[in-house]
Amino acid sequence: MPLIRKAFKRLHYPVDIIAQCVRWYLAYSLSLRNLEEMMAERGITVDHSTLHRWVIRIAPYLDKAFRRHKRSVGRRWRMDETYIKVRGQWKYLYRAVDTGGQTIDFLLTAGRDTAAALHFFRKAIRRHGELKVVTIDKSGANTAALTTLNAGKSADESIRVRKSKYLNNLVEQDHRNIKRRIKLMTGLKSFRRAQTILAGIELIHMIRKGQYQHPQGDGLSPAEQFYLLAA
Repeated sequence: MPLIRKAFKRLHYPVDIIAQCVRWYLAYSLSLRNLEEMMAERGITVDHSTLHRWVIRIAPYLDKAFRRHKRSVGRRWRMDETYIKVRGQWKYLYRAVDTGGQTIDFLLTAGRDTAAALHFFRKAIRRHGELKVVTIDKSGANTAALTTLNAGKSADESIRVRKSKYLNNLVEQDHRNIKRRIKLMTGLKSFRRAQTILAGIELIHMIRKGQYQHPQGDGLSPAEQFYLLAA
């Protein structure tokens, strides 16, 4: 698989094995040691630290390749943040979905404030274009960030803000799929690596939701779409 060959100058393992290990780790509730044992049963000796290195090295390439073929999202967003523990401390994962449940974007931040919310919105808008409506909870930081974004805009151009915890159930439920995978994970020991692994997990989640729009991807299973992405 060209993407994996690009990530590693010298390959000591078959590329299909590397791709499978990376997908299994990102997709299922497995520890690196679980995966090490599973590979050993197949006659493949690979250390858990090597498996971790594969994930960290390949996930950014996968994320970049995926975004070239990501399905367009709607302009009505549901935005919320959740908690992720990194090196024993709580960090904040900002996420947004559209009204169809498609993932728009995500951002791991050290703080939960106006600057973090503004960073998230600007990143998401840069990638997906302007939104029309956003539903948030009653967070003052999120409200302040949107006020900043709307400053100087006409009434027609401004983002309409709705504050409703009930209407935000869609994104809150979507958080669970990400947190379920992270719950048993013990590898989030640095902020930068946590960002990389979360991007890989979000990627798998988006593929499962049908957000990978590749010309050759029609009729393929999520697993097959992942391997197509790597190719």
